[in-house]
Amino acid sequence: MPIISEKQENQKQVLTLNELEKRKVVEHNSLITSIAKMDKTPLKMFELAVSCINTEEPPKDNTVYLSKRDLFAFFKVSDNDKHSRFKQAVEKMQKQAFFQIKEEQGKGFKFKSIVPIPYVEWTDYNDEVKIEFHREIMPYLINLKKNFTQHALSDIAELNSKYSIILYRWLSMQYNQYEHYSVKGGRRAEQVEAYRNPSISIKELRIMTDTVKLYKEFRDLDKRVLKESLEEINAHTSFNVTYDKIKKGRSIDSIVFHITKKPVARNDFYKLEEQDPIYLQDKANKEQAEELLAGKALKSKYTKLLLDNMLLSPYEMTDTSLMAGLQAHVYPLYDELKALRGLNGVKDHLSYVRAKQEAYSKRNIAKYLKKAIEQYLPTVKRQNL
Repeated sequence: MPIISEKQENQKQVLTLNELEKRKVVEHNSLITSIAKMDKTPLKMFELAVSCINTEEPPKDNTVYLSKRDLFAFFKVSDNDKHSRFKQAVEKMQKQAFFQIKEEQGKGFKFKSIVPIPYVEWTDYNDEVKIEFHREIMPYLINLKKNFTQHALSDIAELNSKYSIILYRWLSMQYNQYEHYSVKGGRRAEQVEAYRNPSISIKELRIMTDTVKLYKEFRDLDKRVLKESLEEINAHTSFNVTYDKIKKGRSIDSIVFHITKKPVARNDFYKLEEQDPIYLQDKANKEQAEELLAGKALKSKYTKLLLDNMLLSPYEMTDTSLMAGLQAHVYPLYDELKALRGLNGVKDHLSYVRAKQEAYSKRNIAKYLKKAIEQYLPTVKRQNL
């Protein structure tokens, strides 16, 4: 009988708790955009297993443990035949399921085919299921410092189509980037909006959903892969999604999705996010980035202009988040105004803002200044035309 370490025992106890609502799946974007050569059951089982990975302390033996209770709850299975159905699902996953991953390398691409879960062990007399990931899939599931996506496992649990799951993961990847760059900056406004309204060619959509040889007529692809999937996603996940068909000549060339997040789901998600190891690491990176931005802001000529116009106080200059926000979201807009009207144009704008300053601005000066310049810049651009 193998000896189980205290750490492994603790991990098992944690993972056998029926807390599916709190779990998240974190994956590299290359895995999100790969071709999932499997049907919905192996794909959902893979997502459930990934949610068991402790991203703060990844399993050294690539092994996680989950309970049959959680597994049956996840799949909403309660009949007497559930154990044999579980066995069939595992066998199918190991015989048929694999990911085809395409990654840029040098002047071309590298292609990988990986069976994600080659080993599963369980008994008929206890609740524990042992799942071992393939070593080649692990880099896409751990040490994720950039280009990764996280989504709620509870959303995946409600999806009953392979295409719904694939589209949901891809839409999550896009919307995560929208949220990231909306807060941190680093992208132009139109680039940020493109993440919330992502486009995909019909060719790419067929490859990603593994329908290159299926649904030859677009109307069939539209019904089975788009309409039916988005009905499920809108009904059961944190997203509301619509789409437009973009024509090139007489044919549909691409699809543009429009993603919004349901307010209640978003609030619940962010409460959970604060406990997530990936979020905590990202929070540390964010604090470091804020310090760098704040340092730049302190040296900026715009900071002096704000002080001169009493729109910023020396006390507020000690607020790292505030100064970082000015540097990331306000000062680039002042640069645009300067390019159009010179530094005097910026001075005139700030004088006007000072005269019209509202009381609430003192509670969120960066937001107030950003709103003011965003409202003013279009007028300047129209006048220059």
